Amino acid sequence: MFVAATGYVTVAERPLDPADFPGAPPENLVPGSMVFVPTRGPVDLRHLSLWWRWTPGACWHFPEGTGSSVDDRLDHPVVHVAYEDAAAYATWVGAVLPAEAQWEYAARGGLEGASFAWGDEPRPGGRIMANTWDGADFPWRSTGESGWSGTAPVGSFPQNGYGLFDMAGNVWEWTSDCRTASRSGLLRW
Repeated sequence: MFVAATGYVTVAERPLDPADFPGAPPENLVPGSMVFVPTRGPVDLRHLSLWWRWTPGACWHFPEGTGSSVDDRLDHPVVHVAYEDAAAYATWVGAVLPAEAQWEYAARGGLEGASFAWGDEPRPGGRIMANTWDGADFPWRSTGESGWSGTAPVGSFPQNGYGLFDMAGNVWEWTSDCRTASRSGLLRW
């Protein structure tokens, strides 16, 4: 609705100015975004470029780039949304992005001091509580235990104490600020 009503073009859909990216290969100077690509084996986890790849055409309605579509996942969270995209949407609906402390409070759903957003057990009663990487062999071998190799439909996991779904896992969320070492006392995990 937002895009249809406003004509908004996301950061991932906008042309790139070569002056902003000196030395970049010309084939990369096209609209697109980073897409997760599992590796063929273990890799040095300090180099995220080994599993995140620049993908021309990747944006909210083409999640894996040209040829992919959101048509079969309209109940999944939106991806490839930059901060300014999220802020523009929030403004359009008459809201603002939450501060990180507000988001953390909402994610906890009323819990304080727990290890996870849902409590102290990573898998209470053996149940997976969020869409995260399945297995210890990131980013090359997933167990597929959750049933999802990418995003999961919203509501696939239990809601928290405030009735909010997917506050942990699935996709990253934007906040209006970020926690710093000097502000770390704001959050009690």
